[in-house]
Amino acid sequence: QVQLVESGGGLVQAGGSLRLSCAASGTIFSIIAMGWYRQAPGKQRELVARIISGGSTNYADSVKGRFTISRDIAKNTVYLQMNSLKPEDTADYYCNLHLQYGLDYWGKGTLVTVSS
Repeated sequence: QVQLVESGGGLVQAGGSLRLSCAASGTIFSIIAMGWYRQAPGKQRELVARIISGGSTNYADSVKGRFTISRDIAKNTVYLQMNSLKPEDTADYYCNLHLQYGLDYWGKGTLVTVSS
């Protein structure tokens, strides 16, 4: 069984910063990617950023230059540093772990609220 535990969400003013963490535990093998998705009220879940097993990264256009994803391989942990936050970044943020054979795991989500 795989578990993802997220932390770091909260309330911040526009222009502020937050750092999200996601620690994966359990039987983990052949990681393809780890990343963050978000879902705002009334909207579909969307990719924010992900880091592929080889170290390359992908970002949504809306967060490029403001958010940085990183990882600690030994700890099976991924981080999302979010700077220059905007009210439109307000959403539930979900950690995703994508393994070989199409296995996908999700965290329960952490709420990020950016006030104007």
